[in-house]
Amino acid sequence: MSSIHLPVLEYLRRQIEGRLAGHESTHMRYPTAISQLLGFRIVAIGEAMAVVELDADAQRHGNQQGTVHGGLLCELADAAIGTAHSTLMAEGESFTSIDLKATFLRPVWRSRLCARAWAEHRGRTVSHYRCDIERDDGKTVASMASAVMTLRGEHAQGR
Repeated sequence: MSSIHLPVLEYLRRQIEGRLAGHESTHMRYPTAISQLLGFRIVAIGEAMAVVELDADAQRHGNQQGTVHGGLLCELADAAIGTAHSTLMAEGESFTSIDLKATFLRPVWRSRLCARAWAEHRGRTVSHYRCDIERDDGKTVASMASAVMTLRGEHAQGR
């Protein structure tokens, strides 16, 4: 059977729904290596939006204070934002984060974390995203903002 190349959004929808066939692929790498390493799961996807979950535990993901490390929350938000933006990428396009601003609101010890990312502004080259991360009790633990630059042509090669 020949390989079928899908747009990122359709590929991820099929992946989430369990309908992705072995011969179907997309031009971006999913699942990402970092998401596999950290145990991130894409649980919802749409155009310029994504929801990514993680079962966080301070015993595995902790800092010196015994809570889940803020860097892990930043990586979770960055993964959700990157996944959301990837749904807009055409063949031959890629992207890079320009910045990430994190506001930490409350600690996490052990919880299923849900990172919801969406585009606040979609520009031709630079788009702005928000991402809120909630604990399984529904309380927001962090809020992130990020600017993402779409790369085209020679700037997208090798990324």
